[in-house]
Amino acid sequence: MEHNETETELRAIAEKLALALSEGGMQKTMARVMTALLFTQQKTMTAGDLCEELQISSGAVSGAVKQLILTNMIERVPAPGSRRDHYRFRENAWATLLGNQNAVFTIMMAAASEGLKIAELNSPAGHRLDEMQDFYSFMHRELTALIEAWRERYEESRMARLS
Repeated sequence: MEHNETETELRAIAEKLALALSEGGMQKTMARVMTALLFTQQKTMTAGDLCEELQISSGAVSGAVKQLILTNMIERVPAPGSRRDHYRFRENAWATLLGNQNAVFTIMMAAASEGLKIAELNSPAGHRLDEMQDFYSFMHRELTALIEAWRERYEESRMARLS
């Protein structure tokens, strides 16, 4: 497959994913920037590259990049000899993103715990809060173990594929 044809096909898949992500609630420009960095054949992209590729303003790229850095999906990387910021999709971004949910789980568990100190366990609120605390405690435990298991399996399978 020719280089330009490959790039065009990857861009089409990226746009399809960006549309699905935006329909699922992600801000559209953020989804497009994220998928551009995910599907590019380049090691890094500058804000200018993203503007050109996506045909959007530098302000739109800047806002999306800031949000994606905050969520740990992408990172700013040094580019010797360049005065421009370079960005790339972060290694282990998916595990990091899902792992960030543990912070939300912790907040939910703490809120349930505080509520249970006040509400009686056999009250309607107590029942709901007990279920909430149990659910988020379970998810926190299981997700942590699941992500660690995935990381180990991924490294093993990656090493096997490289050898």
